[in-house]
Amino acid sequence: MATTYTEAIKIEKSESTKINTVDFNNLAFGQVFTDHMFVCDFEDGKWQTPKIVPYQPIVLDPSAKIFHYGQSIFEGMKAYKDADGSVFLFRPDENIKRMNISAKRLAMPEIPEAYFMNGLKELLKVEKDWIPTSEGSALYIRPFMLATGQGFHASPADAYKFVIAFAPSGPYFSGRVEVLIEEKYSRSANGGVGFAKAGGNYAGQFFPTQLAKDKGYQQVIWTDDNTHEYIEEAGAMNIFVRINDTLLTVPTSDRILDGITRKSIIDIAKADGIDVEVRKIKVTELTEAAENGSLKELFGAGTAAVVSPIAGFGYKGKNYELPVLEETFGARLKKRITDIQTNKSEDPFSWRVKVC
Repeated sequence: MATTYTEAIKIEKSESTKINTVDFNNLAFGQVFTDHMFVCDFEDGKWQTPKIVPYQPIVLDPSAKIFHYGQSIFEGMKAYKDADGSVFLFRPDENIKRMNISAKRLAMPEIPEAYFMNGLKELLKVEKDWIPTSEGSALYIRPFMLATGQGFHASPADAYKFVIAFAPSGPYFSGRVEVLIEEKYSRSANGGVGFAKAGGNYAGQFFPTQLAKDKGYQQVIWTDDNTHEYIEEAGAMNIFVRINDTLLTVPTSDRILDGITRKSIIDIAKADGIDVEVRKIKVTELTEAAENGSLKELFGAGTAAVVSPIAGFGYKGKNYELPVLEETFGARLKKRITDIQTNKSEDPFSWRVKVC
């Protein structure tokens, strides 16, 4: 985007810090928050002066449209610190690009790239001591925007708030999970907002996921909304399937999120000589591969876990177990990505962005 922001961001420092109360060796995911956050309001048709302020509640009028019409979008990112103390981001240009795709779809104002990137980098400089350095840990970054404009009439709001908040987080260990292939409910539909990171997308997943948990599974594999014949996503993650030595994933669409981890895995896999196919995958192809032994791996891919292996799946009352392999594509690709993110290896793709 061409918009630039050249003024200094106003910084209001917290009078005290919580950092000394945090056990950085035992961090849960997304439950501890840093001392400051970045905020910028959209009012009177334009973005106002961005600020860094102490982490605090957001006060809203009961008629704020976020409560009634759900205009809310977000992103998920991480910051890393290497052995020398330098701070890095991973493909942040893709996050601001996707956030503005989400904003446009929900009739929200697009965020100038300079506001997003300058605000994020300045906040990281303020909070760099909060970035954990233990293996598998990172500073989780949550940019989000919500409708603050008031009124009960069903129309887009006239005011919005953009916030970036941080949560130092430990390794996201989900373990090898059992999943249920969904036959009734859908995550999204053609012409809908499945490709956007809209809060409502996730709210709609909770009920079917709970039904799967009641049956002994930990997550759901979503299928297409029309026939339920094709797999689409794994929980809140993109899905990868390894049949023999070919890695498969489904194409993005207006139902499927264009995951940044997904794109990175595809590029790294191709560079490493792994055969990759991006195409539709029928549920029956998955079950047949499981039955004949050619199905070697299933895993989800996303920012939080990077790669989340799937141990088995259920479909039409039958369970299918995957083999336990000593070496997997999932573990190999996860290491390649995390080594780039944490500056432990070369970055041939120019994805790593140094902040300070």
